[in-house]
Amino acid sequence: MALVTVTIDGLTVQVPEGTSVLDAARSIGINIPALCHDPDLIPVGACRLCVVEVENMRNLPASCVTICTEGMVIRTNTPQIKEARKTILELLVANHPLDCLTCEKSGDCLLQEYCYEYGVKSDIFKGEQHDYPLEDDNPFYIRDMNKCIVCGRCIRTCEEVVGRNILDFSYRGFKTKPGPFMDTTMSASDCVYCGSCVTVCPVGALVEKERIGKGRHWEIEKVKTVCPYCGTGCTIDLNVKDGKVIGVTGNPDGDVNGRFLCVKGRFGYEFIDSDQRLKKPLIKKDGEFVEASWDEATSLVASKLQENKEKNGPDSTAVLSSARCTNEENYLLSKFTRAVIGTNNIDHCARL
Repeated sequence: MALVTVTIDGLTVQVPEGTSVLDAARSIGINIPALCHDPDLIPVGACRLCVVEVENMRNLPASCVTICTEGMVIRTNTPQIKEARKTILELLVANHPLDCLTCEKSGDCLLQEYCYEYGVKSDIFKGEQHDYPLEDDNPFYIRDMNKCIVCGRCIRTCEEVVGRNILDFSYRGFKTKPGPFMDTTMSASDCVYCGSCVTVCPVGALVEKERIGKGRHWEIEKVKTVCPYCGTGCTIDLNVKDGKVIGVTGNPDGDVNGRFLCVKGRFGYEFIDSDQRLKKPLIKKDGEFVEASWDEATSLVASKLQENKEKNGPDSTAVLSSARCTNEENYLLSKFTRAVIGTNNIDHCARL
């Protein structure tokens, strides 16, 4: 791939043709703020927070949709740029609820972070505030459109990543907001509740119900593991606080899924601490299930399998494996079935 050479804040860097100014700057450690931009989505240049100066180019172009060309000279931190970004943030804050003390997104909110960085105050512009009711008609997350900054990330994610096209902008001007067709509820739409929109939301407009009040962003330890629900092998992060799993998020470095998960992978973690979860083997004695040791349970299974094999032959036994097991576990089960039991009657739930 051909390379182009550009200069950003006095630093010379070579990047592949087609690279945006935003990506080029971030590749050398220069952080340009952006609210509508997401690395997994097609750039749209909507929020204008990522503006920069480019020599021989009029006005302040949005860096996320400006492509690097040979010899381009870029400045990202001049007084003019700072003033433009600060004004944009002040206009956003004028219409945004300033309840950061109780907002679930506090500490992980891009708007909050950038307002702190640029010294934004709330009393510069007196803007009208929305008074939308909280939308909690679905079982997994709450939509608070009073906090929406109309960045469009949720809409583009539903279209480009999930492929569902459930969301789009409704109305115009100050009343513009994202939502399902005809501004209906999420429960009345064809949403599959994968939570990808929650993943990309930069503010507190989309919040998981089960996470509310359970911990701040900086209190959570993330433990990398693999989703147990199918054989796809999505990489997930267990969000742990005080030794208890309070949520699940996709791991950005996961080769299979990145940050995105299905509804089971993201929201189906309640079984971990369920009081109905079996933690020890159960053996039926006198018509009742009683707890047993693993040695006792495996010995009983082995004796029953051996008894059936001797009485009815090896082909009287059939084995069904699961995509929830690891490849190694499935391999061992296959070897056990064919070599120990002596039958080829083995199948797998994901075969089709």
